[in-house]
Amino acid sequence: MSIWALSLVMTAAILHAIWNFLAKKSLGGTSFVWLYTFTSTVIYSPIVLGVILWTDVSIGWVEVGLIVASALLHLLYAVTLQKGYRIGDFSLIYPIARGIGPMLIAFAAFLLLKEELSALGKSGIFLIICSVFIFTGGFRILRERTVLPSVLYGLLIGCMIASYSLLDKYIVSVSIIHPILLNYGTNLGVSLMLFPFAKKHWQDVRLDWSSRKLETIGIGLFNPLAYILVLIAMVHAPVSYVAPVRELSILIGAILGVVFLKESFGRQRIIAALVMVIGVIMVAVS
Repeated sequence: MSIWALSLVMTAAILHAIWNFLAKKSLGGTSFVWLYTFTSTVIYSPIVLGVILWTDVSIGWVEVGLIVASALLHLLYAVTLQKGYRIGDFSLIYPIARGIGPMLIAFAAFLLLKEELSALGKSGIFLIICSVFIFTGGFRILRERTVLPSVLYGLLIGCMIASYSLLDKYIVSVSIIHPILLNYGTNLGVSLMLFPFAKKHWQDVRLDWSSRKLETIGIGLFNPLAYILVLIAMVHAPVSYVAPVRELSILIGAILGVVFLKESFGRQRIIAALVMVIGVIMVAVS
């Protein structure tokens, strides 16, 4: 991988961890999800307009249906993510969710597509499972009520990441939808679906904007940008190189939670994040 591509992927990993950190820091709810998805559609409208003008775009009802399906999954993911961050530790939920997602995708490929799991991939999955055990402090999960909800949310969000990742991969593989248009379409779809809720709770939206303006703009900007940078990197480097490096966001997220949010069991969670990154890389390159 070239230095240029590596710098893009590393930047994407940092931005992904940062926007999730901002989501945790905001402690916002569903109205906040609408606010940052709407902000994102406004920010990226010029880029999408350029894609439409400079590429051959032809979207029919099938493509619209696929975008709507993707938007529904992203909506469930975004709302569940915010709810999880409001009750649990960022340095616990984010790494588990980001690590479990690739593992589940590997399982799905094995079960549905009959793709063979190599010994390296199986070892990586084992390391991911071990890292979750380290994250939770082993059997401490059975004794402490504060740990179990965070782990369950991490696992649930990881399932959602796997679901929308598989669907989005299918969409860009079998249709003519440009990946940037798909990303924009899902944000626009989430914004439209949540608009009735936002309109009904407009006072909450105004409060979110006044008290969480920086977080709103940060997530609206960094969320799609992290994805776009990865797409650009894939033009210059094989996906087998890009995907593992991207998952360094797991370690970055754990560090952000421990250092800036002062979450407990810092050393243990950073070690667990390192183990998980190694496991994800083994799954990705297998």
